[in-house]
Amino acid sequence: MTATETAPSTGSIPRQPEVDPKGMRVIWLLLIAAFVAILNETTMSIAIPHLNVDLGVPPELGQWLTSAFMLTMAVVIPTTGFLLQRLTTRQAFLLAMSLFTAGTLICMVAPGFSMLLIGRIVQAAGTAIAMPLLMTTVMRVVPAHARGRIMGRVGIVISLAPAIGPTLAGVLLDVASWRWIFGVVLPIAVVALAIGAKLLTNLGETSKAPLDVLSVVLSAIAFGGIVFGLSQMGGGSHGGASALPAGTAGGIIAASVVVLALFIWRQLRLQRVDDALLDLRVFLSRNFTMAIVVMGILSLAMFGTFTALPLYMQDVAGLTATEAGLVVLPGAVTMGLLGPVIGRIYDARGARILLIPGTILVAGVMVFYATLTESTPVFALVIAQITMSIGMAMSFTPLFSASLGSLQPRLYSHGSAVLNTLQQVAGAAGVAVLITTMASVAASREAAGVAELAAGAAGARAAFLFSAIVAIIAVGAAFFVRKPADQPGELAAGH
Repeated sequence: MTATETAPSTGSIPRQPEVDPKGMRVIWLLLIAAFVAILNETTMSIAIPHLNVDLGVPPELGQWLTSAFMLTMAVVIPTTGFLLQRLTTRQAFLLAMSLFTAGTLICMVAPGFSMLLIGRIVQAAGTAIAMPLLMTTVMRVVPAHARGRIMGRVGIVISLAPAIGPTLAGVLLDVASWRWIFGVVLPIAVVALAIGAKLLTNLGETSKAPLDVLSVVLSAIAFGGIVFGLSQMGGGSHGGASALPAGTAGGIIAASVVVLALFIWRQLRLQRVDDALLDLRVFLSRNFTMAIVVMGILSLAMFGTFTALPLYMQDVAGLTATEAGLVVLPGAVTMGLLGPVIGRIYDARGARILLIPGTILVAGVMVFYATLTESTPVFALVIAQITMSIGMAMSFTPLFSASLGSLQPRLYSHGSAVLNTLQQVAGAAGVAVLITTMASVAASREAAGVAELAAGAAGARAAFLFSAIVAIIAVGAAFFVRKPADQPGELAAGH
């Protein structure tokens, strides 16, 4: 069957009922869990300098609080395609939230760095399960004609939490200690876990998919190594000695790519008998493949920008951490308000009417950021962030819905695992490239005698120029993403 961009006729295809209240209750719980988990993930970059001082650890050690989190996510997410087949919805939710809640508690009461690091790893394991579970559940219980509306809310979670996280962290660090970053999140996690334990019901069916241990090992080395290498290339550029030498980090990435090739070969063999840890037949859907290509490009630009822009605002524009967080807050609120509206437009009109102008807006903002100077007005940054948030809202909902909606139901969990893994790898790449570019260009300009602030602005322009180039590529790819036909289960993986 060929995917169509226009809304299908209801004359020949009976309109399915809206999602039942029981299923909607599950989705709301998963939305809350995912929001809290991602919010927590994005608060740490601002907190690390404070943690280094309070715990008496050098920057190269403190950086592991983010590197270990990203590494754990990269290791666990590829296995969720298997986990979500074996576990019921209730089991998967309780596992994810129990891990996240326990990790948050460990972090809040940690007496020292080692225990804090353990807490972050436990948190990451829960976070890695939460997002694929949310997307897979939406695909299983929401009728195709209503998925855009629900995926609009998922898009809010993906984009709103990273925008609010730095603001929340900045305020808490200004008025309290770093422990309150976890103290604010913990009660919400406990309540969500308690409600889920009492009210959550199972949706869909499980299968006795076998576990291939070799695939797990290869996956952990491949994706974990790639993300770790990228994080070391970019993570230490802001803060000095935390990064490995470029050659060492590059060697880790190269070796991990080789292991990734072995992992792919193993999955191609196992999927012949439906035993793959991560079923790669999802890529036989051209629409799925094009959608996640655009998603990867936008994730690279978004996560890189969310890391580089606060550095520019604090180191070059002279804003405090709280002020830098407040600059992105209006855009986050705008995105939250637009989510349901964007979803309804997708359900009625399809993907490209949103995705093409959305990617154009994102690319336009990146081009503007590539012109930043040390005297760029703050209000211009606020307007740019609002514009970028609108573009992201117009892009994420169509991409989530069109990508997973192009797959057969039995591949939903694998498609969600692929999508979330790609986001992690692309996000790590974006942070690495932008921060490394920003730091190296600034250093070279200073060495040439340019004033510190002007050199920092030059580094920011160079970093955002890279984001602008890749965002323009996303605009071209957006023309090839379509809304799947409104017939769940009818789309063959090879079309």
